[in-house]
This record gives sequence, C-alpha cells and structure tokens, in this order.
Amino acid sequence: MTSDVVLLDIDGPVARITLNRPEKLNSFNVELHEALASALSTVASDENLRVLLLTGAGRGFCAGQDLGDRHVAPGEAPPDLGASVEKYYAPLVRRIRSLPMPVVCAVNGTAAGAGANLALACDLVVATASAKFMEPFCKLGLIPDTGGSYFLPRLVGTARAMGLAMLGDVLSADQAADWGLIWKSIPDDAFIEEVERLVSHLAAAPTRGLAETKRLIYRSADNTLDAQLDLERDTMRELGRSHDYREGVAAFVEKRTPDFHGN
Repeated sequence: MTSDVVLLDIDGPVARITLNRPEKLNSFNVELHEALASALSTVASDENLRVLLLTGAGRGFCAGQDLGDRHVAPGEAPPDLGASVEKYYAPLVRRIRSLPMPVVCAVNGTAAGAGANLALACDLVVATASAKFMEPFCKLGLIPDTGGSYFLPRLVGTARAMGLAMLGDVLSADQAADWGLIWKSIPDDAFIEEVERLVSHLAAAPTRGLAETKRLIYRSADNTLDAQLDLERDTMRELGRSHDYREGVAAFVEKRTPDFHGN
C-alpha cells in the first residue's frame, strides 16, 4: 500500500511505515492521520509480520501538528482540540501499543510535540545523534498530548518531565538517551545500518515472546506486584508450550542458531 503522505512497505516479516510530508517536517494534518491509521490497520491484520519500523522522510521525523491546518481567523469559532485528540491522536497511540510485535521508531531528525510523543509510544526508539526532541505545547498554552503526559514522567521521572513540558526546551538525542527517554543515540553516518541491523534481529526473534514482554512491561505501570507476579506466571505457562520455547532450548543445547517461527 502507498499513499502520498504515508508510505507502507512490507518485505517478508518486516513492515516499514514512513511519514512522507518532508516539506512540512512530516507534521500531522487530517490526510496524514487517516493514511497512518490505514497503514497501521494493514500491519495489524497481517499475521506474517514480526516487526514494524516507523520513520520519517527528509530531514525530520515529525514536527507534530501542522498548525497551518488549524489557523483560526479573527471572529471564527476556535477548533475543538479535544475532538482531535479523541478522533486521531489517542487512537494512534492505542494502535501502536496494541500491535502484537515490536515497534521500532527511527527518529531521523526533529521530533516535536505530537511527533515526539508518537516516537515515545513505540517500543524501541533510536535516533540520529543530530536529532532533537521537543515538547513545545507550553508555548501554545496547551498540555502534552499523544500520550506525552503519561510517557514523560514514566520514562524520565517527574522533575525532568515537568522541565520538558513546562519549558519546551530542545533535548538532544544524546541527552534523551542519557535520561532514558529513548533507547539509543546513533552517529548519523551509522544510523541506517544500525537501524537495519536492529530490525533484522527482531524479525528473526521469537515474536510471540516479544509481544508478551511488551504487554507485561506496559501492564506493570498499573499493576500491583502481586498482580504482576500472577501475570508472569500465567504468561510463562503459555509461552512454555510454544514452538519457539522448545526451539530456543534445543538450539542452545545443540549450539546452533535458533529458527523461531514468531507466531
């Protein structure tokens, strides 16, 4: 599937989604929202896929909402931003979090506002060393949406989340990695190679186990320890009956590379 503003490429077990409004730093308008939702639905319905890579075209990942798409002339009624969150941004985060596979976000440049928080909704975030992260909502009298108010304190703690959200300062990729906001900052000249290596590794990994790992880690934020221990017990019981567990043990004993089936 292709569209003008979102490109979807499926190659065996790997899906690649590219935000493709480079002249607008891949900022969100209605067309991009709808095309991205369609691409994610296609990925979710393909049982052969084992990893999703999300990135942006051009010199930026995503600059957030296209404010030119929301310009209000004097005397006009203001837009209902809550309706926009409910219809587009919240479902986007839920779609990504519910995918039964690892989602890698390759931040190839500026990630601002909803674009930064879109990246944080993914499971593994890597960025070029020259990339920048920003939460500029405070400069418009708004709050971090697209899950930002949820992700930021859980990833970097309350103090740093408050600073990012209330000041809107630019955060370098290196600092984002040091703070634990993202997984890794990669030198620009090695970025594509490192991303492909990561994606290839995940595409050959035991996908069901990774999907369950993703589910349990996200559930832990709201679970008690006892509830999480019970969830671990039940999940291990199921995974212990899987082909990939048997294959993983056999490969270890036989000192060979495992051949995981994923699902």
